[in-house]
Amino acid sequence: MSKPLSSRIAVVTGASRGIGHAVALELARQGAHVLAIARTSGGLEELDDAIKAEGGSATLVPVDLKDFAALDRLGGAIHARWGKLDILVANAGILGPVSPLAHVDPPVWQEVLDINVTANWRLIRSLDPLLRLSDAGRAIFLTSGAAHKCDAYVGPYSISKAAVEALARTYAAETAATNVKVMIFSPGPTRTRMRAALRPGEDPMTLKTPQEIAPEIVRLALPSSTQSGLIYDWSQHRALAPQPPA
Repeated sequence: MSKPLSSRIAVVTGASRGIGHAVALELARQGAHVLAIARTSGGLEELDDAIKAEGGSATLVPVDLKDFAALDRLGGAIHARWGKLDILVANAGILGPVSPLAHVDPPVWQEVLDINVTANWRLIRSLDPLLRLSDAGRAIFLTSGAAHKCDAYVGPYSISKAAVEALARTYAAETAATNVKVMIFSPGPTRTRMRAALRPGEDPMTLKTPQEIAPEIVRLALPSSTQSGLIYDWSQHRALAPQPPA
């Protein structure tokens, strides 16, 4: 039986666990060849085993997203082997410190911005030409309600996610006349390690799982998905236009 993503090439960051792991596996189930990026080789190998068990295929890319030179090289390597890229799922991110802004150490602040924001810009810089070579390039950036709530003590994370949304919306505007579609995905509270670190007293069984979310993210990666520049709110199961200032 034909799979909707057969012959398509997908990059997923933060693929060793959580949402990234679930999305990478679901993309492979739907026929995509997945380039799985993460720092943790063990987690990537577990993902590879799961993908192979489902009859899919993957290329493991163990790299730290702060290695910007490696991200620059990624585009060239993909072009040399496949000549295009069809899907980018920019999922990787870190929570950073739970602390008042005034108490955050500058190196820690910089690390959050490097991984959550700058790495995604470097990925666009490296992979944009390849997405444009696809007949239906799709880029999906993960965000959080924290970008809008701006709760106390999670400032670096909230600020970085607001920046990711601006980054993705700008990229959507710049690709509006192309085959590339760019979406922002907000999963809401999810059963992940990051959520457990932020809310240690919360019952994880009350939260949805990455496996529940992954098919919706993959749906946005299909060639038939034509929305761009919007935030898809999983809790409402619909895409929302960012609200202009009053």
